[in-house]
Amino acid sequence: MDLGLAEKTVAVMAASKGLGKATALAFAMEGATVYISSRQEAELHKTRDEIISATNNKDVHAITCDVSDEGAITSFFTQVAEKSGGVDILINNVGGPAPGGFNDVQDSDWLSAFEKNLLSYIRTSRAVLPYMKERQFGRIVNISSSSTKEVIDGLILSNTFRAGMVGFAKTLAREVAADNILVNTVGPGRISTDRMTELNAENAKKQGISAEEMLGRSIAQIPAGRLGTPDEFAQIIVFLASPANAYLTGQSLVVDGGLLKAL
Repeated sequence: MDLGLAEKTVAVMAASKGLGKATALAFAMEGATVYISSRQEAELHKTRDEIISATNNKDVHAITCDVSDEGAITSFFTQVAEKSGGVDILINNVGGPAPGGFNDVQDSDWLSAFEKNLLSYIRTSRAVLPYMKERQFGRIVNISSSSTKEVIDGLILSNTFRAGMVGFAKTLAREVAADNILVNTVGPGRISTDRMTELNAENAKKQGISAEEMLGRSIAQIPAGRLGTPDEFAQIIVFLASPANAYLTGQSLVVDGGLLKAL
């Protein structure tokens, strides 16, 4: 199936590793022009080179950007516009906030998580919408968490701001649909990433068991019987962001192998 991405310009935020990297790789394989960002310059350029080597797509570009910094976001999209004239597709992504319950986090943690895990998505969306409206085409896909459907114990910051992101995305989707701009949110369930490994180790420590036993218990709860892979998650993102998706907008999906019981 031709997804129609060969002439599209894609910006993937926080793409030096994990789900962002897998998503950027998937777009590059489809022939899109891909811009990846991260705070870690060396790691970002390494990822760019790996993607080019794996796909033979020379139109993969790395620009450092700290998504918690409004000026850095403005600079990133200015550089993309100078090189490619604008953005057709935005993939919003950022690392999850620190784990902890209500008594574990302070005002500074709340403010940091707001700026990083909600306000950054608002700022990046604001930056790309003028290009999308001018072209009468745009796709924004927000990478979130399964906590948008079922809260996760010990992740109060993520539970709060991921839910806020879904409210923002749903509202924005309704406002821009007439301009052929579609906005959707996709949350990972238990996908094999560094974040999953960190949370698994944290939970194992709390329960006084090994990380291996904790992982086994986690997998036993998944009807598919295994963790998902970043590549599998990325394929969902690529379809939603492509011209092949012409009508699905304002939705919040979870890729979880059947884990969640919520309707």
